[in-house]
Amino acid sequence: MNSMEYFGKSKNKTNIVPVLTATIAIISVAMILTTVEYSFSGTLTSGSIIGIANAQTDPMNSTLFVSGSASNQTKPDKVTVSLGVETTNSTAQVALASNSDLMNMALNALKAAGVQENETSTSTFSITPNYNYSADTNEGRLIGFTVSNSIQIQSGNIENVSKWIDTAVTSGANNVNSIYFSLSESKMNEIKNSLLKDAIDNAKTKADIAASAAGLKVIGVKSISVGQPVIAPPPIPLFRAEALDGGGMAAPSTPIISGQQEVSATVEVIYRLAG
Repeated sequence: MNSMEYFGKSKNKTNIVPVLTATIAIISVAMILTTVEYSFSGTLTSGSIIGIANAQTDPMNSTLFVSGSASNQTKPDKVTVSLGVETTNSTAQVALASNSDLMNMALNALKAAGVQENETSTSTFSITPNYNYSADTNEGRLIGFTVSNSIQIQSGNIENVSKWIDTAVTSGANNVNSIYFSLSESKMNEIKNSLLKDAIDNAKTKADIAASAAGLKVIGVKSISVGQPVIAPPPIPLFRAEALDGGGMAAPSTPIISGQQEVSATVEVIYRLAG
């Protein structure tokens, strides 16, 4: 082998070394990256890393959830009264005729007492057969019919309820089915708007106290959720059946008390905080 061939072969061997070194370095880096990725697998993702960075650099991510509430006691401005006439006779025709006469007298008297025609409507009407089951038979014996006719009065004149009941009973009504006090739509909307403002103020007060205790301050609102208002019904007035029977004496006006209704509102607010 001459000197030129030797140096030529030596030169080719020298060129292989850098290539092998670079290849080994790339494989080593790949193994390191694979090891790092494996070490963090299942514990920390790229999304988690971004989230941590945002939490550290974006103070607007600091939030506080607070609920606020407000309530109000208010007097109802609407009343619904259900009253009627019930008659019984051996024939349905006579029972119906008697019932109609008494109901017409009651309606005319109520109209004279100030009840408007558009405030009155029929709520229930029925004709029911009556049977006697005292005999030792499988079928009862028909002994008559009961006719029931009830009307409903809806009005904003809640102070006249006692007078209307007395007038109806005196004129022939012998059933007072129910008395219910409530809030009109206009008054309810007015109260809801007022309570909504109070509930938000209540939430803001709580948020300021909590944020201050943590060394932070409220800088804005992220979201507000408004709950449905809750209306607690007032006690149902008690109307004694004995009042239907005058007992031969002039009875005093029937006491009917409307009471008050409680209306409450709630909100849920997420506030933004800053240090």
